[in-house]
Amino acid sequence: MIWLLVLCALGGYLIGSIPFGLVLCYMAGYGDIRKIGSGNIGATNVLRTGNKWLALLTVLLDALKAGLAAFAAYKLLPTVSLSGNGGIPLNVWGSLIAGTAGILGHNFPIWLKFKGGKGVASSFGFILMTQWPVALVALGIWLTMAVIFRYSSLAALTAAASMPVVAFFMCPPIYAAFYSAIALLVIVRHHANIRRLLKGEESKISFKKKS
Repeated sequence: MIWLLVLCALGGYLIGSIPFGLVLCYMAGYGDIRKIGSGNIGATNVLRTGNKWLALLTVLLDALKAGLAAFAAYKLLPTVSLSGNGGIPLNVWGSLIAGTAGILGHNFPIWLKFKGGKGVASSFGFILMTQWPVALVALGIWLTMAVIFRYSSLAALTAAASMPVVAFFMCPPIYAAFYSAIALLVIVRHHANIRRLLKGEESKISFKKKS
């Protein structure tokens, strides 16, 4: 059964490695998104092109990557339990591993020399597919912080930091453990944003097109 989990990790990583933000910007005629704004391939930087619909599509596709990987593993793997794992079904393990690998693929895509996004949308898609009530809480926190302060990074950091606590009260322990690891990854990936926030130099959410 272990080889099935290895396949889940590999498949999830490869799906997550698809750089939708970069591909969409090239297709829309904006060129290499890594050369504008923060240089990131995520939706926040895509929004700096001024194309709101392209940014929205990037969010949806980035979220779909990890979510689809988790959903496929959950549906395709058997529900038998591995011995000594506390009775957790194989498909649950596979779903969590595949979704987490999808987030890692987005953050460290093999196609871009392991320089990818920060995993916010991918993390949301993964949590939405595995424990949707937790995802809705995360979305509510993100929206509240984004509307009040207009810092995408601050909203993401607040939502990520809240997830371990929310998951502890709303999920079985195995989900809380995976979500805590993902939250830590999101926070670490925002290290540069944290420094800019502390210095008051972080860019706010804007819909204006940059030259």
